[in-house]
Amino acid sequence: MPALVLLAFGLLATGLAGDNQPGSRPVDAACRVLIAVAALALLFRRRAPVATLAVITVATSTYLVLGYPYGPILLTFLLAVYTVAVRLPVRPAALAAGGAFVLLVAHVFVARGPAPGWAGVLPASAWVVVPFAVGVVVRVNRESAARTRAEEARTRAEQARRQADEERLRIAQEVHDVVGHGLAAISMQAEIALHLLPKRPEQAETALTAISRTSREALDELRVTLGAVRQGAERGPVPGLARLPALRDRLAGAGLIVETRVTGDPRELPAAADLTAYRVVQEALTNVLRHAGVTSAEVTVDYRADEVTVEVTDRGTGTGTAVLDGGDGHGLAGMRERVEALGGRLDTGPRSGGGFRVYARLPVEPTT
Repeated sequence: MPALVLLAFGLLATGLAGDNQPGSRPVDAACRVLIAVAALALLFRRRAPVATLAVITVATSTYLVLGYPYGPILLTFLLAVYTVAVRLPVRPAALAAGGAFVLLVAHVFVARGPAPGWAGVLPASAWVVVPFAVGVVVRVNRESAARTRAEEARTRAEQARRQADEERLRIAQEVHDVVGHGLAAISMQAEIALHLLPKRPEQAETALTAISRTSREALDELRVTLGAVRQGAERGPVPGLARLPALRDRLAGAGLIVETRVTGDPRELPAAADLTAYRVVQEALTNVLRHAGVTSAEVTVDYRADEVTVEVTDRGTGTGTAVLDGGDGHGLAGMRERVEALGGRLDTGPRSGGGFRVYARLPVEPTT
């Protein structure tokens, strides 16, 4: 499109330019041919910018040496220099523009009619320097914008990967908590059933019933958790402190008596804080069941104005993080990650009088 516009403009306006330049050679067929060659060469400026500049420079220089008037053909030359500066790296673009300048400046010394001499060098150089500088600036801005877009795309991709990793980790923690607790309770109940079966088979039925109920509840909770990974699946309600009585009853069937105590003003908590508090209690009680060697534990939930705390204690033989982690490193790490992700704090360790203590503080919105 620029080629055709400049062709038409050159053929129509060059004669008018000559009327205002006394002493210039009148427009003739050779002048029109040179204008047409320069304009039509622009059709190839994107595919072959250097070759296009070379053809236009030769045509323009010949045009000026023959003494034709300064006119639209110089706009064609200007666009060719700009294209080279935009499409090529600076060094080869500068070499091409420099060669074009040498040819273009020839007319100030050798021309049909009066030659401007050295006084014409500076005006002639403007037709090279200005479009070249503009082209370089445009090219640098384009490259900068491209780098910015690429960086933004990499940032978005990295953020998406990080979010996916965090979601997988969250689901892995949920599965660990659900399966770990369920299997610990089932294992304890199975040992009770095996112990009672030879001597009192009628009492073993109670333990087997508890195994059936525990496994069913664990599978239901696991199904809800895994439903989060199915695209378009709506997530069911997440567990919270309101399910502590059910957790206590399930552990009672496994032989662990849990005493719960609630202080403060019980209220509905944000879903994330409610789930985290429940999981801390669940994981701590699971480790008591597995490793403490006792039949009782205490759970205290304290609702405060701007936080909720949960504490799980026992008087068993377990000490140190190895017991709390269940030997696999996930228990303590999972608890701590959950709590710290919400800006809370987790304290764990042996009690001075024996046993173990897990204490978590979770910030919540202040009550009004």
